[in-house]
Amino acid sequence: MKMTQFAVTSLRILLVVAFALLLLLQTMSFPGQFAHMAQESPERAYLQWPLTAFAVVELLCAQVVIVSTWKLLTLVRRDRIFSGAATAWVNAIVWAVLVAWTLLCALFLVVGFTADDPGAPLLLFVFVVGGAVIVLLMLVLRELLRQATTLRSDMEAVI
Repeated sequence: MKMTQFAVTSLRILLVVAFALLLLLQTMSFPGQFAHMAQESPERAYLQWPLTAFAVVELLCAQVVIVSTWKLLTLVRRDRIFSGAATAWVNAIVWAVLVAWTLLCALFLVVGFTADDPGAPLLLFVFVVGGAVIVLLMLVLRELLRQATTLRSDMEAVI
């Protein structure tokens, strides 16, 4: 049990750091980068706001995953992970990852049809495939949680 508490505490510290870094990227770094791009390359200035919106929403999805993971860690600490409350937080993770993946697919299509060289579309395709793996993995894990929750409630009813 001490190892679990150590892992939960360590993960929470890392989640706070990750959330703060994402917030910094979301509010300062990406908007500033795309504004600078628009100034340096006026022919690409029209991309400033779509790219800023894309980056902000993608990072927001990552923040939803972080908050949901925090809530799941709370349930682990209270030994309530196999309850209905966990399903809601896992669903939030699934939806956030699905939204991020869908936006990434849209970006892949836009870049794929307008790119001059195959480098960027190929890299985006790798991210799209990786994102699909994560979405499908989360769906499997959600089903495993549902089955474990059902088994636990059945066991509690027998005892």
